[in-house]
Amino acid sequence: MQPWVFRCIEPLSDRRLAVAFLVGISSGFPWVLHGSVLTLWMQAEGLSRSAIGYIGVVASIYAFNWIWAPLIDQLRIPLLHRIFGQYRSWILFCQGALVLLTWLISSVNPVDSLLLVGLYALGISAVSATQDIAIDAYRVKLFSRDEMDEKIPYASALAGAGWQTGFTFLGGTLALLLGGEFFGFSWPEVYRLLIVFLLALMLVVVFAPTPREELQEREPQQGGAAGVARVAAETVGAPQERTPPQGGAAAVQGQPGPPLQWLRKTVIEPFGEFFQRCGLPLAVGILLFLFSFRLGEAMLGRMSLVFYVELGFSNDEIALYRNFLGGGATIVFSLIGAFINTRFGIVRGMLVGGIAMAASNLLYAAMAAVGPAPWLFLVTLLIDNFTTAFATVCAISFISYFASRTYTGTQFALMTSISNFGRTTLAAGSGAIVDALGGDWALFFILTAIMVTPALLILLWLARQLESHQTSRTA
Repeated sequence: MQPWVFRCIEPLSDRRLAVAFLVGISSGFPWVLHGSVLTLWMQAEGLSRSAIGYIGVVASIYAFNWIWAPLIDQLRIPLLHRIFGQYRSWILFCQGALVLLTWLISSVNPVDSLLLVGLYALGISAVSATQDIAIDAYRVKLFSRDEMDEKIPYASALAGAGWQTGFTFLGGTLALLLGGEFFGFSWPEVYRLLIVFLLALMLVVVFAPTPREELQEREPQQGGAAGVARVAAETVGAPQERTPPQGGAAAVQGQPGPPLQWLRKTVIEPFGEFFQRCGLPLAVGILLFLFSFRLGEAMLGRMSLVFYVELGFSNDEIALYRNFLGGGATIVFSLIGAFINTRFGIVRGMLVGGIAMAASNLLYAAMAAVGPAPWLFLVTLLIDNFTTAFATVCAISFISYFASRTYTGTQFALMTSISNFGRTTLAAGSGAIVDALGGDWALFFILTAIMVTPALLILLWLARQLESHQTSRTA
């Protein structure tokens, strides 16, 4: 038992994992700006549950960032690229835009200018979705091909923990306390104060390292297409990656040719390579699974703050239980999820995580029946944070294994976008569902628990496909 524990802990000494955690904070923090803060601001102004739910449609942009993901892989930002490299330069550019948009949204009121507030929130979502492309690619590039099996689960765990820290523990707790009963700042003032933390996150990226692989890619490369074929060695049971069309990977690194040729090599080939490598049935199965896996969780998450307030909890109590205690526990839970993944494998981990995540939603139904009991609130949040962190680690690791290293940002964005479409676009109707149920929160949470069933059935099919493919490769 003891040697296994040491083997699990030893990889955490790698300082690149700390970087994965810190840039994960940058990924989660913008969700506070267009999510929880905006939700509580709208509720304080007397807007309806349906309006609060529908404004969440701005997060649907995360589901479409795959459209412009090839540009993040290819386009260089003048001056910033020379200093910070491809992906860090994009992260810094997006963070600067977030500072501006946060200031702008603080200057309007949702009652008087709901459309303008929505447009600014959409801008924050779009910039954040673009930043996520660069952050995901940067995190994968931090580790070499030979380190994927050992380091990616931990990097995924710490990235997820960083996201939760930015969204709940740091941004969420801070925002709720500033706008709560003790400090009593207005919500526009809260937005302006959060700009300070955006600036601090920019400093983190400034001092983060440039991946060794990215430094090598700045020089003209030869044999790039041949390197693509090694991706299969990085994936657990993943299909063999085929070489792209002649000159494809190498040409992408050079200057674009005529518009149609540039479009083919920059946009079509990165997506086509994924379907060619996996095969159409397996590729579609992967995307369907990612679409449905966390849908129930997203439905719950969008309405959770409204539920807590309607149940009778104050903003300070929500900040203490949901964000401070829950967010802190998420970091530990994410590492536990990484240990389990490295021990039992990602597919088994996702199956267990999906079942546990759905079951934890039933505790919210119990809260709706019992009422504002602090002990039940704390137990529910701890169990929910554990299952959510576990499922997040599995999902990020799953995507990391199937993303090509040649088209990292593009393919990672494709898979996360499909996942986010279920979590954002469909979840925007969660408020309307609660209203249609007559405010029956218990029934709503039971429905969110059932929503994971299709994803688990798809996962079982994927497991059989991957097992048969791996058997055929070793035969």
